[in-house]
Amino acid sequence: MSSTDTDKVFAGSVPKLYETYLVPLIFEPYAADLVTRLASRSLTRVLEIAAGTGVVTRALASILPESVAIVATDLNPPMLGQASATGTKRPVEWRQADAMQLPFEDRTFDAVVCQFGVMFFPDKSKAFSEASRVLRPGGVFIFNVWDRIEENEFADSVTTALESLFPKDPPRFLARTPHGYYDRPTIERDLANGGFTASPQIATVTARSRAKSARVPAIAFCQGTPLRNEIEARDASRLGEATDVAAEAVAQRFGKGAVDGKIQAHIVTIEN
Repeated sequence: MSSTDTDKVFAGSVPKLYETYLVPLIFEPYAADLVTRLASRSLTRVLEIAAGTGVVTRALASILPESVAIVATDLNPPMLGQASATGTKRPVEWRQADAMQLPFEDRTFDAVVCQFGVMFFPDKSKAFSEASRVLRPGGVFIFNVWDRIEENEFADSVTTALESLFPKDPPRFLARTPHGYYDRPTIERDLANGGFTASPQIATVTARSRAKSARVPAIAFCQGTPLRNEIEARDASRLGEATDVAAEAVAQRFGKGAVDGKIQAHIVTIEN
């Protein structure tokens, strides 16, 4: 299985660790940001794609009026299973779906939302064309993507640390995929190729990532993301060692106690 294949595998214990460690570490602030940007709009039906373990879904269900129907989808059944098990404040519809081939009729949603999922789509313009297709005229597509890895300090520290453990073939999942789709002109081009004719609004938002210890981001990234697949492909017996090395690197940079690092993302909003 190639690295681009394993980049999309969220299985085994990964969904639970993702929800437990990664969601509060880096995803919650941006989930609140996305939903706040939607809340002032007149909505009746919202589609979330690449919902993961449901951090945005939970925010949507808590903040949007109960009259707004929410459909949350993801390619990976284990992630949806974790999302469903965690639950939401009110009922939502969970659906397994490929963002590049959505199982919905044309013009059936007022908004399509995607938190940190676009980077995983093999054909981004195809996924964007699907978002445009299911949106009603005047609807909005809103998504976020991580900025380059150097602007996201914990992820950068973990990636650099693992180079010392696997110097001949360092795991590059975080730089390659989550932090690999940050170029604004590329995003604008892919949206246009996907059929959007309006100009996107792209805002860069900086936040803080905090944890009680350096070990939290080490576990989050090394064991709660597909970076784990890369580590185990090199030597499955060294996952614990990789986590230890990452934790030590974070501690050296941010201190032995509670840690606080910069995170940065682009939020893209485009009208249909």
